[in-house]
Amino acid sequence: MVVTSLKKTLAGAQGAFLLDTDVEIARGGITAVAGSSGSGKTTFLRMIAGLTTPDEGCLEVDGTVWYLGEKGQKPRINLKPQERGVGVVFQGYALFPHMTVLGNLLFASRNRERAEKLLGMVNLGQLKHVKPANLSGGQKQRVALARALMRQPGILLLDEPLSALDEAMKAVLQDELIKINRELGVTILIVTHDSSEIYKLCDRVLLFEEGRIVTDTSPRKLFVEREATQKFAFKGEILEIRDVDAIWVAVVAIGNNLVEVVIDTDEKEGLQVGDSVIVGTKAFNPTIRKFQKGEFDYSRL
Repeated sequence: MVVTSLKKTLAGAQGAFLLDTDVEIARGGITAVAGSSGSGKTTFLRMIAGLTTPDEGCLEVDGTVWYLGEKGQKPRINLKPQERGVGVVFQGYALFPHMTVLGNLLFASRNRERAEKLLGMVNLGQLKHVKPANLSGGQKQRVALARALMRQPGILLLDEPLSALDEAMKAVLQDELIKINRELGVTILIVTHDSSEIYKLCDRVLLFEEGRIVTDTSPRKLFVEREATQKFAFKGEILEIRDVDAIWVAVVAIGNNLVEVVIDTDEKEGLQVGDSVIVGTKAFNPTIRKFQKGEFDYSRL
């Protein structure tokens, strides 16, 4: 069990804000740490790893206190990162270019048997004598994952590890993470903005907003079991509204995709180019409505 009640003042786009975490995380699951950029997600992981020192609070893991401190005073307890039994993989692979794949793993621990087993788990056994420069991005990511597991960490912290990969490689590595979680029983916390990734990998979502955990729920409750009646709903921006053969058509940008939605005259009067809207469906007919202030914005994950 990870019990954290840590606080740290951070600088945001709108000025300073307080990162205040008060949460318990059970062993063995995969928890998504989501929310808009700059909401404190990465700092939360870094405080657990011991890479960033909180201003105050307590961090206890399986009955052992890793951090205990009061504001303005030197921490009474503050275990070093190497004493915490945590594996960390950030967006950069941080592999040693002069070492082979196997050498990168053995740098973390000299246990060759464990290194061979982990390389087999991530399907890199045939590339163990290859250097990082000759690997693809997905292969480098798998090396980083395997190296993080060499010290047999109880907790694996991942900060958007798959964000730079294409969809096919993301799917492969998501399957690898599920296998690692099931076979090794390691607790995984993953920072991600990808709702499909959260739904596939995670059993819990911690949604951060300006330093606070505003939602703590399951992916299904967050994305599927909503009060809205739509079978799907995506946020987008209107790029164009045009008259086509006596009907109005709105062109909406949703991520990297453009969709056309037919709207009636009444709807057209309440919409204009640049509006943020929700495109959904009701009774199999596409609908469009203006995004309301305060409404949950899934695009900010």
